[in-house]
Amino acid sequence: MPERNVLGSDLEPCGTDPLTGFYRDGCCTTGRDDLGSHTICAVVTADFLDHQASIGNDLRTAVPAYRFPGLRPGDRWCVTAANWLRAHADGAAAFVVLASTHERALEIVPLHALREHAVDVPADASSLLD
Repeated sequence: MPERNVLGSDLEPCGTDPLTGFYRDGCCTTGRDDLGSHTICAVVTADFLDHQASIGNDLRTAVPAYRFPGLRPGDRWCVTAANWLRAHADGAAAFVVLASTHERALEIVPLHALREHAVDVPADASSLLD
C-alpha cells in the first residue's frame, strides 16, 4: 500500500539534494524505527534553523555518521513533527510541502497549522478547504 500525504494522496518526494528522509530515500516515509516522526517536508529558513539550534537540535552542522549533510536556508528536509510544532508555537515554523508531508504528521500537528505554512498548492485545491 502506498504511503499517503496529509492531503490524502500518494506521498511525493521531499528532496534529493540533500537526500532527505529518515530512511534517506528522498521521502518523508516513516516506520517503527522512526521514533522522532520525521514526517514533515520542510523548506527550512534561517529563523527555523536558529530556533532548532536554540532547542538543542543543530541542523546546520554535518554529521556524516548519520548521512546528515547539514542544512542551509532553502533546503528541503524531513523534520520531526514535534520540533516543527514547537517552532510553529514559537513563531519560527519552516515552510511545508503538503504533498510531501506524511499523513502520520497529523498525529502530532493539526492540518490547519501545516496549511498556514504551505508552499505548495495541489492541482485540486479543494482538499485545502475546511
